[in-house]
Amino acid sequence: MRILLFLHGGSLNRGCEAIIRSAIPIIKKSNPTATINLASFDPESDRDIPGINKVFDTLSRPIKKYSLDWFKSLYYVKFHHSDEFAHKAMNKKLLDLIPQHDVFLSVGGDNYCYGEQPWLYVVDKCIKNAGKKIVLWGASIGEEDLSPAKIEDLKQFDLLLVRETLTETILKNNGITNVKLCADGAFTMEKEELPLPAGWQEGNTLGFNYSPLVWKKNKSSKEASLKLIQHILDTTDMTVALTPHVMINGNNDYEILKEFYNQFKSSNRIILLPDNLNAIQYKGYIARMRFFIGARTHATIAAYSNMVPTMVLGYSVKSKGIAKDIFGSERLVLDLSEISDTTKLIEKFEELKRDEAELREILNKQMPQTKSMSFKAGEYLASIV
Repeated sequence: MRILLFLHGGSLNRGCEAIIRSAIPIIKKSNPTATINLASFDPESDRDIPGINKVFDTLSRPIKKYSLDWFKSLYYVKFHHSDEFAHKAMNKKLLDLIPQHDVFLSVGGDNYCYGEQPWLYVVDKCIKNAGKKIVLWGASIGEEDLSPAKIEDLKQFDLLLVRETLTETILKNNGITNVKLCADGAFTMEKEELPLPAGWQEGNTLGFNYSPLVWKKNKSSKEASLKLIQHILDTTDMTVALTPHVMINGNNDYEILKEFYNQFKSSNRIILLPDNLNAIQYKGYIARMRFFIGARTHATIAAYSNMVPTMVLGYSVKSKGIAKDIFGSERLVLDLSEISDTTKLIEKFEELKRDEAELREILNKQMPQTKSMSFKAGEYLASIV
């Protein structure tokens, strides 16, 4: 069986890397003879992921003006009111891989959370028209993300593997029945423990992740986050380890966290982790933290999976759904509108401290079941192939 993981944005997003790294052993456990290839928008960032047979560059290319494809596209838009030809032409490198593979796993987790993407629907349709299997892998989708076109696209999938119960309920309530619940594969991803940096307090270091994505959605959240860090430094003896998790141009955690570091470096209790670690190395640091506060979902998954009490600066259904499935409620997940409220942030941090032992106990009890649910994805995949 030849499997292609596609819609991977590249491993400069360590969350995307975590999805790919964890998918391989999950697939292999239930499908040991499978050959796994990766279609990537940034293949150079993916060369070191073990278990991948081949990495293909499938970044879409614009149609050159006045080329034959450009005139054909113009014709279909003008006379047939269809942009399907254009989408096929721009994604030719991906579509050319269809005959070489049997099963296509649409990865990325939240690729269906960013509005209408008609090019994606065209790609999915081409895969199905070729008689291939197509599976959505470990996804989250909010009610606000759905549209008639998206629902129609999702219904043609052979299997939708969703990573939390909120998405499962939303899809089923919209008449989409080809849904199976699992957990995000990154809960099972291994970790690599590098030497601790100077200033790290073993057992007393708090990890902090903030992202440009959150800042763009709520500009005031940056100032509130700075005030929260000041509160932590003023009221505890903990070291704060600023932890980037996405290093993409225009969406680079490290750049914004460097501003945080410069503001507090005179305290001698702040560390900025480097921007060149891979997903398992960041997980190795997060695993040794006392607490974690983070905006990036897979950074928080790294914390949860190592029994680190965590506060989430949430901005989508995935953050809420994952927390709900672990704790029974959306515990210590702040809505996007709340994270500009300094008082709310401090209140939740104090709750995090107060409930430290209870949170760690819940995580210790829940993680074996959650990781088992991660491996369900491989079992469900095996059942359709």
